[in-house]
Amino acid sequence: MTAAAEARGTELGRYLKARRAQVRPEDVGLPAGAGLRRTPGLRREELAALAGVSVDYYIRLERGRETNPSPAVVDALGRSLRLRGDGYERLHELAELASGRSAELSASSDHTVRDSVLRMLESVRPLPAYVVSRYNRVLAANPPGRRLMPGLWDWPEDQRNLTRYVFLHPVGRTLYEPWEDTVALSVAHLRAVGGADPDSPELTVLVGELMLKSPQFARLWERYDVCERGGGQKSFRHPKVGPMTLTYEVMRLARTGGQRMVVYQAAPGTPDETAMLRLESPDAGPEQTPPEPPRQAGGSHPTHTPSPADASVG
Repeated sequence: MTAAAEARGTELGRYLKARRAQVRPEDVGLPAGAGLRRTPGLRREELAALAGVSVDYYIRLERGRETNPSPAVVDALGRSLRLRGDGYERLHELAELASGRSAELSASSDHTVRDSVLRMLESVRPLPAYVVSRYNRVLAANPPGRRLMPGLWDWPEDQRNLTRYVFLHPVGRTLYEPWEDTVALSVAHLRAVGGADPDSPELTVLVGELMLKSPQFARLWERYDVCERGGGQKSFRHPKVGPMTLTYEVMRLARTGGQRMVVYQAAPGTPDETAMLRLESPDAGPEQTPPEPPRQAGGSHPTHTPSPADASVG
């Protein structure tokens, strides 16, 4: 087996192990048994029996030594793990990637935003809007979009990542509510967009930093929840315009290597719209934010400042 094939198989194995830990025996009709279980969730032999494969085969699959499971086996594992929607699709994607039946996604290192997209950002004003890379780096924003995220723009350009912002920036950790639910969705989305290219340098640097600096991120990342977000609703506690709840849509930009445009809006005539429209005013600029974080050896990373936990990302 080549090193590349083993790496692809290992990612499939990580996913299986993480999802196995989330399923309790009673969830799938098995007795919990007496005494304390050393393994959270299902044991390997229990999942193998449920899926109709040998324990030895499943162990090789989870350890990345077996990289060519049949679609029928993948289906059986997905059903046994009670996977639905994005989680079920991700299992199939990783299995196809491990077997070489599909090519890895090519993560574009070009973070340039097309002129036509920049014009679109301006055309949707006064709606707040911004463009992010596959891994949530903010590449461009219109004025209300910039004012929606106070403090993010004080960081160096290559550090303006929404996932980093909600976990490490003192304003980002209090801007969105409820923090626990919204950041869980943010990490699940990062897992979804990064699953087919887990060795991307951009993703590796971001995840490594957050694993080191945020115990909350580390816990959520190890769960391997998957949810690719296409829109929804988000509540803000903005330091300048006050509380508001906005809906948002996410639009994929073709031929960009994963760039997405995120646009917020509110129902006409509501207090939420009144608050949102205030973002058009320069007076709605960010509160005083910490100075630019010092650059560290091996790259520039924002310094973590502890603060109450209350935030999310789009």
